[in-house]
Amino acid sequence: MRRETRAIWATVSCFLLGAGAGTAVLWGNPRPIAGDGSVGIPAAMVAGVIAAASFVVSTFLHRRGEHAAMPHWQRIISASSAVALTIAFAGVSALGVLLASEVLGVGLQGVELPALGGGIVTGVASAVSGRLAFGAGIGLRTADLATLLFTYLVIGTLFAMLTAADPQWWETNFSQLGIGSGAWAFNGTLVVAGILTGTVGTYIGRDLHRILGDGALGRIAWVVVLWVATGAALAGVGLFPQENIVVVHNIAAVSTLVLFVAAGVLTTTVMPGPPQPLLMTTVGVALLLIIAFVLADVFDLYSLTVLEAIVIGLGLLWLTTLVRVLAVLTPEIARPSARGSLLHG
Repeated sequence: MRRETRAIWATVSCFLLGAGAGTAVLWGNPRPIAGDGSVGIPAAMVAGVIAAASFVVSTFLHRRGEHAAMPHWQRIISASSAVALTIAFAGVSALGVLLASEVLGVGLQGVELPALGGGIVTGVASAVSGRLAFGAGIGLRTADLATLLFTYLVIGTLFAMLTAADPQWWETNFSQLGIGSGAWAFNGTLVVAGILTGTVGTYIGRDLHRILGDGALGRIAWVVVLWVATGAALAGVGLFPQENIVVVHNIAAVSTLVLFVAAGVLTTTVMPGPPQPLLMTTVGVALLLIIAFVLADVFDLYSLTVLEAIVIGLGLLWLTTLVRVLAVLTPEIARPSARGSLLHG
């Protein structure tokens, strides 16, 4: 009840801060909901900053002493994950507000908000995003991170579609969203998604350590390395858009797929079992991928864009199953390592 009370006060505080900052930033002539000079971009920036601050405050309030007994290397990994999550919550909140503003801009064409009205809208957006971020600081599971990654990719891609410079981008592939005046939306989504993927990997390593202990640290370290490398490759797809460096962009895209498969295989071999639900999902996803490739390549039933969407969706489905199975096996209590160094026992 104390945590719920804190969460309510956090929501109220985020609303007041967001409304005040939004009104100050939007002061002047009335603005449209979406587009150039609109309410959307300032509101998104304010909501993103407040969500990040809410997560930081909640983490210090609820998990401050969690790492006291951990060795230095374990605290560094935990702190790095917290920084990555702070960036991710800011990105998710900002893109969510931008997507909502674009949708409302279509449905409410011609509507303009004065500074106070825009401030209240900003306050509501800040309250919602701040409440979610505050709850994550209380206790964040690996499965929650996977859901956050999936949600963020959907929100970012939808916003990139709505603001794409080329309305016929879907005739080629998803990389076309990273070209043109609105390319920052898609490319930025991939960069933050890469950070989130690497963070999911560190949390998977945390869960495996809680299950297996220090004796498996060598294998767990390789699991984390592969997941972080997958996230780095995914971020590279956004950092090197197709219109600038095609070769590097394609290498990053292929590397993301290869590293994802390698990380998934190694994680499955390291974890106990592997459990039956994960095996069933793996077999099902593999069969569906084969069918999808055959239908696209042999029968030419759909475009490369559709095939990419199928591959990404099935990959996220498999990852969701993996982390949910890990959640069943993982103790909730933190497990400080008895090793003073990660490389030496």
